[in-house]
Amino acid sequence: MILEHAAGDVRVVMSPEVSALVEPLGQNWTVEQLQKTLAHQGITLNGADLLHHYSEAETRRLARMPMPEGVRRLGPADAELFAAFQAEVSLPDLDAAYVELEHWAAFGAFSGKRLVAAGSIYPWMNSAIGDIGVLTLVSERGRGFGRNVVLAMSTYAVGEGLHPQFRCQRDNSASAALGKSAGLQFYGNWTAELRNAVE
Repeated sequence: MILEHAAGDVRVVMSPEVSALVEPLGQNWTVEQLQKTLAHQGITLNGADLLHHYSEAETRRLARMPMPEGVRRLGPADAELFAAFQAEVSLPDLDAAYVELEHWAAFGAFSGKRLVAAGSIYPWMNSAIGDIGVLTLVSERGRGFGRNVVLAMSTYAVGEGLHPQFRCQRDNSASAALGKSAGLQFYGNWTAELRNAVE
């Protein structure tokens, strides 16, 4: 994994097997050189995600925030409603958002009785970080529904001891803007291995 922090420093985590493959780079290498070396060794990296998180001040504010109006937690009884919502969303959007009713916690925003935005959160890699996914119907975007779902999930997560994290692809400007509107700050670019190519 490669984390390029917003402040400019870079952190890399790799297994001993991968480390042995990149040893010829020596001590002073760039991220680009590392990525080229990994690609030459058959190790495929995903396109970098933009990582966003809440500052300490925003986290304290979330702890005191009431549930946004028109948003509630979703559960097993909402399976039919959630399935109808998913049926209105494109497959690429469903895949990118990774919103699941079965995750650690799921929330939905409503316009009347219609579910127009949904999100879920789960402990990321069994850590204290709560990874957020959110999805809003195309016809309802730009009206604050997605932002309210992110705020609801984040408030819940903070109350349960998780630190919310919001990820999106670098070319997804709408998702990045959504995170910003919910008070999240850019943390850095995160790149990870797509598959383990080291035998």
